[in-house]
Amino acid sequence: MTLDAVLTKWSGGWRGPALAAFIAFVAGLPGLVAMPPLDRDEARFAQATAQMLESGDYVVIRFQDAPRFKKPVGIHWLQAASVSLTSSPEARQIWAYRLPSLLGAMLAAAACAWGAAGFFDRRTALVAGALLGGCLLLSTEAFIAKTDAALAGTTTLALAALGRLYAAARGGPPAGRRAVWIFWGALAVATLIKGPVGPMVAFLAMIVLAISERRTGWLAGLKWWWGLVILLAVVGPWAGAVTVATDGGFWSQAVGSDLAPKLAGGQESHGAPPGYHLLLTPLLSFPMTLLLPAAAVAAWRHRAEPGVRFALAWLIPTWILFEALPTKLPHYLMPAYGALAWLAARALAEPIGAAARWLGAALTAVVGLALAGAVFYLLSLYGTSGDAWAATIAGGLFAAAGLVGAYLLVRRAPEGAVLSALGLAVLAHAALAGLFAPRLDPLWLSARLERALEQTRLLPRQGVAEAPVAVAGYAEPSLVFALGTATQLDGPAEAAQAIVEGRPAIVEQHEEAAFQQALDSRDGTAVLVARISGVNYSKGDPMTLRVYVAPEVLNEVRR
Repeated sequence: MTLDAVLTKWSGGWRGPALAAFIAFVAGLPGLVAMPPLDRDEARFAQATAQMLESGDYVVIRFQDAPRFKKPVGIHWLQAASVSLTSSPEARQIWAYRLPSLLGAMLAAAACAWGAAGFFDRRTALVAGALLGGCLLLSTEAFIAKTDAALAGTTTLALAALGRLYAAARGGPPAGRRAVWIFWGALAVATLIKGPVGPMVAFLAMIVLAISERRTGWLAGLKWWWGLVILLAVVGPWAGAVTVATDGGFWSQAVGSDLAPKLAGGQESHGAPPGYHLLLTPLLSFPMTLLLPAAAVAAWRHRAEPGVRFALAWLIPTWILFEALPTKLPHYLMPAYGALAWLAARALAEPIGAAARWLGAALTAVVGLALAGAVFYLLSLYGTSGDAWAATIAGGLFAAAGLVGAYLLVRRAPEGAVLSALGLAVLAHAALAGLFAPRLDPLWLSARLERALEQTRLLPRQGVAEAPVAVAGYAEPSLVFALGTATQLDGPAEAAQAIVEGRPAIVEQHEEAAFQQALDSRDGTAVLVARISGVNYSKGDPMTLRVYVAPEVLNEVRR
C-alpha cells in the first residue's frame, strides 16, 4: 500500500482526529509513567490537588498552610477526579495527576484535525492534527501535571468549533448547533482552567476576522446569550464560592500578585525581549520545523482562502500579544499552535519551493542535532557509563528525525519527510522522557529521598515511623508531594526537635553544623541512615542531603 493510500484510508471521518489523538498519546505516555515529579510548578499543582482530596475543600486552593491564589480551580478538579478514579491521594502516584494533561494533549490534536477538516481535504486535516500531537512542546506538556496541556486542548477545541462555524458560513461543511455548544463549553472549561487566556485567543480571532472582512453576520449564530449562560453556569458557582471563602482574597492575589506583575515586567526572572517565541518556535514545534518556512509562504500566498485566513486570525494576534508581554515562558503560545499546524499542513498540499525546502531542511537538521547534543551534554553532566545506551537511543533518534526529514524534504519527498521525521521524533521524545531522563539520578533528589525513607521504613505513609518528617535546607515542592502535606520545611532547630520527638529529619550539608549544635543543646542523638548527593536543578546548586533518625526509632523500625 502506498503512502498516499495509507493517508487516504486513515484520514476519513472520525479516523483522522482519532489517529491524531493516538499520536499525542504515544508521544506523552512514556514521560507520564516514567518521569519523577517535577519542580516547581508540577509538584505545587499536584500537592494542592492532593490537599483538596485530603481535606474535602474543593474551593480554596492551598499548598500546605499557604493559600495558592494564582490560577482558577479547573485543573485541580480534573486532577482530583483522575486521582479518585485511578489512585488515591495517600499513594502519591504522580502519573494519576498527569492524566488530565495527557488527555488535554490528545484533545488538542484531535480538535486540530477536526477543525481543519472544515476547510481542507481530510488528508491535510489529519496531517495538521498529527503535527500538533507529535510536536515537542505539546508532547512535553502532556506529562506535566499543570494547566497548560489542558488549556491547549480546550482552547484548540473552542477555536476548531469556531472555525467550523466560520467555514460553514462560507460554503464549507454544515456545522450545526453542535459546534456552537462545543465552542461555548470548551471556552467555559478553558476559563475555569486558566482564566482569560482561552477566551482571549478566541475573541482576538473574532476581532481580526471582523475587521479584515467587514462581515460579522456569521458571529450572530454563536447564540451569545446562551453562551454567556454556559460560561456563568460553569465558572460562576466556584467564582462565587471562592470569593466568599477568601473574602475576595483570591481575586486580589490572582490579579494583583500574579497577573499584573506579568503585564508590568518579567515576573520571576522570566522576562525576555520581543522575538523570544519566534526564536524558540523551530525548537518547540519540532518536527513541524520542516514545514515552517513553507507554511509562511503558503500563509501569504493563500491568505484569501477561508482556512488560511482563519488560521492567521487565530495565530497572529495571539503571537503578537505574547511577544509584547514582558513575561515570557515557552508554553505561553501553545494555545495557538493548532493554527500553526493548519498552515504547515496546508503547505504540504502543494509543491514546496526550493527556498522553503532548503530552509526547512536546514532548520530541522540543526534542531535535531541540537537536541541530540543536549542529550549527550546531560549525560556528561549527570549520567554514568551505564546510562550511555539510553542517551544513544534518545540522541540518535533526535538526530535521525532531523537528518532523515531534512534529506527527504530536499529530495522532493515532503510527505515522506514529514511522516519519517514525525515517527522518529515521537520515538525520540519517548526515549528521552521514558528511558534517559529518569536515569539521571543527581537531578531527582526528592524521589531518591523518598526511596531512601521507604527502604528504611521511615516513610510516613508506611505507618511505622512518626510523622511529619522535618527538613532543613531543602524546600522543593516535590519533597512535600513525596512525603506528605505535613512535611516541615523549617530550619536546623526544627530538624533537631524532630529527632528528639522520634521523627525522621533531612538535613542539607550547609545546615549540618547548626543541626548538630541544636541537637546537642537538646541532649539528642541522631543516626545517619542515608546520604543523597545531587543537584537542585531549580536553583542549579549541588546538594548533599542526610537522613537522620534517633537510635531507638531505628531499632524499632528494624524489628
